[in-house]
Amino acid sequence: MTVTEQQAPPSALRRFGAPIALLAIMWAVQLADSILPGSFSGFGIRSWDPSGLLGVIFAPLLHASWAHLIGNSAPFLVLGCLVAAEGARRFWAVTGIIAVIGGIGTWAVNAPGTLTVGASGLVFGYFGYLVARVFAPGRVAHRILYAVVALLVIGAYGAAMLAGVFAAGAGVSWQGHLFGAIGGGLAAFAARRGPRRA
Repeated sequence: MTVTEQQAPPSALRRFGAPIALLAIMWAVQLADSILPGSFSGFGIRSWDPSGLLGVIFAPLLHASWAHLIGNSAPFLVLGCLVAAEGARRFWAVTGIIAVIGGIGTWAVNAPGTLTVGASGLVFGYFGYLVARVFAPGRVAHRILYAVVALLVIGAYGAAMLAGVFAAGAGVSWQGHLFGAIGGGLAAFAARRGPRRA
């Protein structure tokens, strides 16, 4: 076995283990929420309430129901792994930028007292990142690859993303979706200056 072959599994584990671990935390939190008395949802983003800003950290891990979590899980894993393909550090940096910008935007724009939870802001953020990085500075060969990935992502999720912002149903935070996508777009430019691999 060569050195390259020996190093490949740990590298893949570091890269794709990050979104898998984050999703596993979401499932563990939902399980605990369903077993323990009370509800963890109160730790989400409560708009215009200064204490509700703590929800910027906790809201992506919390879900209103199992159906809510299940609906977010597949796109989170697919898009998260595409981001993580560039490295675990890149994944965590992008996730942090999306969570902060998406969370603060949701806190500021939603109606006062509105409680927002769920990973859909991250999902929209990863989508925004994967599309916007085509336009971020970088080598031409990389940008061509990014363009191919962006086209595939738009084909698979574009209609759902537009509907999630412009045709969101009652009880769905279009603000979280919109500002998550904006955070992802900004992360595409900010992350180009950071390390590309874990």
